[in-house]
Amino acid sequence: MKTILRIDASARVDRSLSRDLADRFVQEWKRLRGDKDSWIVRDVGTCPPPFVSQAFIAAAFTQVSDRTSEKSAILETSDELIAEVKKADMIVLSTAMYNYGVPAALKAWFDMVIRVDETFSFDLKRGNKPLRPIQSGKVLVLLTSAGEFGFSQNGFNQGSNHLVPHIRTMSYLLGVEAVHHIGIEYQEFGDERHEWSKSKARDAVVELANTLVHGTAVKN
Repeated sequence: MKTILRIDASARVDRSLSRDLADRFVQEWKRLRGDKDSWIVRDVGTCPPPFVSQAFIAAAFTQVSDRTSEKSAILETSDELIAEVKKADMIVLSTAMYNYGVPAALKAWFDMVIRVDETFSFDLKRGNKPLRPIQSGKVLVLLTSAGEFGFSQNGFNQGSNHLVPHIRTMSYLLGVEAVHHIGIEYQEFGDERHEWSKSKARDAVVELANTLVHGTAVKN
């Protein structure tokens, strides 16, 4: 049995392309696996976590034994979200690209779950890379949508893609070792290229679910 954490980050619920991809992935996964797995669903698009504050930073960097009840209360949401990540073998993350980057609600989620001594350790003895994830072996299925196009490697908009590389970087500290990305582009154009991109991505998520279930996927 696997524990799968689904996170949806698009502010749009109706007509959300990224949520649609996640729905299709989940449907295919459940068709193949039935009720064998445990699912956790977190919708940060409609219910965003709080932003990091001075009080949050002070609480997070206080040793557990020294925390007051007030500081512990400040960390309650973060603790809840971290517990979900720790349970997860796989994370299915759907998000739209906002202004070439990560939606604020999703960034807030990452800021709540990337926490010293919870999801990563910090040791200056490691030299110039003192941060190291505490967990390992997790798989991230990243499903995205974008209004423009050419954001993939060697695409003419590659330099403006601050969504996928950012998520890859942050996910490493959560113990993610394999990232599988499928995205829809051309949304603002609404032409045949957009229809082609949607069709290709929808087929790809079904194929990916089958590949992951049968254990033949490789990290990318």
